[in-house]
Amino acid sequence: MQTPLRRGLPRVVGGEPWPPAGAVIDLDVPESPAPAAAQPAHDEPAEGLSAVPVRRGLPRVPGGEAYPPVSETYIALPPAALREREPAPESEPVAPAPEPKPVARATEPVGAEKPVASRSWTRWLTPAIALGFAFALAVLLARYILGTDAGAQFIQRYDGRQPLPVGTPVGLPAWLNWAHFFNMLLMVLIIKTGLSVRNERKPAAYWAPKNNPRAKISLTLWLHLTLDIAWVALGAVFYVLLFATGQWARIVPTSWDTFPNAVSAGLQYLTLNWPEDNGWVYYNALQELTYFAVVFIAAPLAIISGARMSPWWPKGWSLVSMKAARSIHFPTMIFFVVFIITHVGLVFLTGMRRNLNAMFAARGDVDPATYATDWTGTLVFLGALVVIAAAWFAARPLVVAPAARLTGTVSQR
Repeated sequence: MQTPLRRGLPRVVGGEPWPPAGAVIDLDVPESPAPAAAQPAHDEPAEGLSAVPVRRGLPRVPGGEAYPPVSETYIALPPAALREREPAPESEPVAPAPEPKPVARATEPVGAEKPVASRSWTRWLTPAIALGFAFALAVLLARYILGTDAGAQFIQRYDGRQPLPVGTPVGLPAWLNWAHFFNMLLMVLIIKTGLSVRNERKPAAYWAPKNNPRAKISLTLWLHLTLDIAWVALGAVFYVLLFATGQWARIVPTSWDTFPNAVSAGLQYLTLNWPEDNGWVYYNALQELTYFAVVFIAAPLAIISGARMSPWWPKGWSLVSMKAARSIHFPTMIFFVVFIITHVGLVFLTGMRRNLNAMFAARGDVDPATYATDWTGTLVFLGALVVIAAAWFAARPLVVAPAARLTGTVSQR
């Protein structure tokens, strides 16, 4: 009997499926379940026919041989297929067939650009929009509250000013200006190196103490810890001068009226009608509580949790666990970042030149308008930004390594 052959892929690029349409083989199917012997399709191949192998499958009868019972047949091949079957001369290498083009998925149209993975800013877009809506609602709510009779009476009773004890010094001394600058410089570098340590996978270099070469840490962590030590030393000097000169009274609450006045100042900020203040003489109550939290709460938490996470923490001191230190240290850093952004923004919005004169040039007066047009503090502030930018770009292994070698050994492994 004649059985048509199943067609497959073409033998030449762009050709038709192979074997050609209508190709058949003659099969001698046995009538009994006994194994059938393979018979050739023809005793002698006809002229123009070529022997090709036949793929055999499962038997058609139980216990039989693979079907069909022949291993090859004779068919007429197209000239292109015959040329392909001929071996190429050794002097002429066979050119590889072109690879088929990948088929585009249904969900990925051809020619469409894939999203760029580096656009990480898009993940911050939704929180930024939500924060903007929340701020707008807070402004509307604050204006509504202060527009009521109860709100107006509350503002009249508590104007937001800071209650100061008798004998509080007036003005900001020069040492406070210098401490403010160095604190700003160190804080920026500490946050930068802290985030680098948190995201570091393969450090560019390592540091080890000379007396213990095996205690290696990354060079970035060494810089972070060194900056921490400098910041702690600056804080110790700041605490001593703060209490020795009486400046502590400006940032430590001494009356319960501080808290309702802080609420009043916060409502006035939210209405975008800034509360009246003169940082040269007094802060408003909300500033006082914020500075107290920064100096006496956030800073000690950052120091203690950072010391616990450092390799220099004594192993026998288990009062503070590593897990607790990590859960405190990073949120404290977030608090500092939020405080810095808010603080700088309000410095610019509530009288930039007057505020910068008091903070960076130790210039001010009881009358807020006296130094409102003086540019001294602004120029000093711009110079401070240049120094901070230079330190930011210098905080890299190529620059840090020579300084690190003074205290230990620097290596790439």
